[in-house]
Formats: sequence, structure tokens, C-alpha cells
Amino acid sequence: MSSRFADLGSRARGAAESPDFALVGLLRIPEAQNSPWISLTRRVLFAVGLLCAAAFVVYLGREGYRDSADDSVTLLDAFYYATVSLSTTGYGDIAPVTPSARLVNIFVITPLRVLFLIVLVGTTLAVLTERSRQALKIQRWRRTVRNHTVVVGYGTKGRTAIDAMLGDGMQPADIVVVDMDAVSLEAASTAGLVTVHGSATQSDVLRLAGVQNASSVIVATNRDDTAVLVTLTARELTKKAKIVASIRESENTHLLRQSGADSVVVSSETTGRLLGIATTTPSVVEMMEDLLTPEHGFAVAEREVEPGEVGGSPRHLSDIVLGVVRAGELVRVGEPAVDALETGDKLLYIRRAR
Repeated sequence: MSSRFADLGSRARGAAESPDFALVGLLRIPEAQNSPWISLTRRVLFAVGLLCAAAFVVYLGREGYRDSADDSVTLLDAFYYATVSLSTTGYGDIAPVTPSARLVNIFVITPLRVLFLIVLVGTTLAVLTERSRQALKIQRWRRTVRNHTVVVGYGTKGRTAIDAMLGDGMQPADIVVVDMDAVSLEAASTAGLVTVHGSATQSDVLRLAGVQNASSVIVATNRDDTAVLVTLTARELTKKAKIVASIRESENTHLLRQSGADSVVVSSETTGRLLGIATTTPSVVEMMEDLLTPEHGFAVAEREVEPGEVGGSPRHLSDIVLGVVRAGELVRVGEPAVDALETGDKLLYIRRAR
């Protein structure tokens, strides 16, 4: 198992220029899972359809066929001929000549033969079909993916970030997970997310994830030095995407900023502050958790200033406004600069979750 994923890791280098069929296993597009019985039923029905079509063609051209038992070719004879032809049986020295024997061949012998073929080669055909389908899906995805979010790392931070985005209305198809851990990628794929196996410190892996066309990148690695390198690599590939990175130590914040991160979250210090607050005012921590959980209760959201609100004060609105984003800069409510709202401003406010 380890050698298999080591091989996938080596394939990641130069993967952005590889043909689509070579990316199967490296880039994984999720798809709906069907019951094995449904898949088997579809195959059997398809085989029966082919048999009926072949028998119909033979019956239409029955004047060109001869039966060793008699000169006429009935509809039953046509089905018999189609059966032995499609199953590649080809009777030679022994051939059924009575209707009852041919009925037995059609309804008993041939189904058993089909079941044998399914058991014998079904697995190989399924693998080849799956690889072809994945290659086509990869080709279509790489051609159309735009304005998605790339999440580097599917650990606790990465999963929580994705849960927050999904809770805020983002579709799973708009999220791409990049990770080196096979178990994490399997869990992400099960959740309906597109996954890329490889190290996000390599530009080819990020290109494969479509970072050059992404609207945002979330760096949720376990090490600060890895986060810096991933951020630097991502910023080199895209100038327009918003990069949000998580680190453990605040002293590395300036490194993330210099590497191109738009926002930096210091996970350990933020957790520490919440732990300290919880010892004296635990209800404050509960409210913070409520605001950060979009699925229920209250949530912090952003919206455009409406035309009727231009010129007014954010403190007089029906919404509880926390801040105003003007020209990309956050200004807190109460500052003189935002006493009068302007066209193009965005409001950070508290809304009730859906």
C-alpha cells in the first residue's frame, strides 16, 4: 500500500502536463455510488438487448440463412443463432435440432454461460470501464473548473473549514482537497469533494488542483514551515486568489504575509484565548462558537450596502453591523470614517442562520 502511494507521489511531479488518463488515481472526481445489484442488472439487461437486436437482424434476413434440420428459419431459430453467435459457442459436431432443445439452450445454457463470463472477466471490465470513466470526468473537470476553493490539508482544521463553507451554502463540487494522506483523501472523496494526491509544496500539484483558476486557497497544514512554502508556491501561481493560512505560532505571521497570504489565523493563540475566557465567562465562548457555526443560531455574514442605505450610519440599520469593508480594508463600527455608508461598501453583520 505504501509503495502504491509513493508511486502516486512521484507521478505528481509534472502531473499538470500529463494526459488525463495518466491522472486516474492521482486526481479523483467523486461520483454517486450504485448498488452492485443495480450495476449487475443493468449489464444483464444490456446483454439481453443486444441479443434481441441480433435476433431481429437475423430474422429480417432469414432468407439468407439455412438450417441443417430444415430449410425454414423461424423466429426461434433466429434467437438460437444469435445466442450461439454472441456467446462465441459455435456448435460443431453436436447441435440441437428440436425446438425444445433450442429453448433449453436459450433459457438455461446461455444464462449460465453469461454468468460464467461475468465472473471470469467482469472484474477486469469493471476496472477498465472505471478508469475510462474517470479519465473522461477528469478531462471535463479540468476544462471547466473555475472560481473554486483549494483546501490544502484535510486534517481537523481543513475538515472544519470545509464544514463551515458547506454550511454557508458552498457546493462540494466547488472544493478541491490536496493532501498526502490516503485515508484523509478517501474521507474527502466520500464527502463528495474532488481530491488531489500530492504535496502542495510542488507547483505541479497545485496546478493539477486548478489553483491558477481558483477564487480562494485555504492552507491548513500541520506545520508552519510547510504553510509558508505552500503559500509562497500558491501565490506564485495565482495573483487573484485570496489565500488564507493557518499557523500555530504568531511569530510566523509576518512570514505568511510576506509569502502572499491575505489572511492569517493563529490557531494555537486563538484557542488559548478562548480557553482563558472560558474560565471566567464561558457564555462568551458559547456565543463565539455560535457565531462561527453557520448551521444554527447566529452567524457572521457579509453583504453589499443597499442603495437606500447609502449616506446613513451603520449603527442605525436593522441589522447588527460589526464592521464595514471599504476598498478592501475593514473598519470597525464607531470609527468616524464609516459614519456615512458609501456605494460599494460591504457590511459585516450578524444574521440568523438558515
